[in-house]
Amino acid sequence: MCDYSLMAVPNRLAHEGEDLVAHRFPTGSLGLAAPADILRVTHPAPEARRTFWVKLKEFFQPPENEPVPAVCIPPGARLRLEDIPVRLQTECSVGPVEEVTFTQISAAAHSYRDAVRFPNGRQVRLQELREGQRVRVLDLSMAEELDLVRLREELAEFGIHGHAANRV
Repeated sequence: MCDYSLMAVPNRLAHEGEDLVAHRFPTGSLGLAAPADILRVTHPAPEARRTFWVKLKEFFQPPENEPVPAVCIPPGARLRLEDIPVRLQTECSVGPVEEVTFTQISAAAHSYRDAVRFPNGRQVRLQELREGQRVRVLDLSMAEELDLVRLREELAEFGIHGHAANRV
């Protein structure tokens, strides 16, 4: 799904056929995000001409920027991992592009658990991917059913209630 470290970040579920990239979120964790969302936040659309009073108001009350949402992948989903760094290719005996299965390697609280499993059985945590690495969502049909009750309990464990928990 989404690692514990991304529970405070706005998030949404992935869609089949979607292209994603590994992105470093304000929490310091690496997760998946849509390139269009990253572009929207890093290069916002130019604003219309603002009056003096609007500029003054914004000086004292700056507008809030919408953060990049994390894209959550259910365990069992099939992905195509692209741009695999040479170091990782060597360590895992894989090529530069591989079809992988999204998995969770631990149920322990406060530990990174999201990972990808290569066809040869090797697993790599998302935290070990390179920022900007491309990922394509191939198939969600084999994904495990999401246990929304358990996910909401996890959110509560991290002190996330109300609006953030309702997105799930």
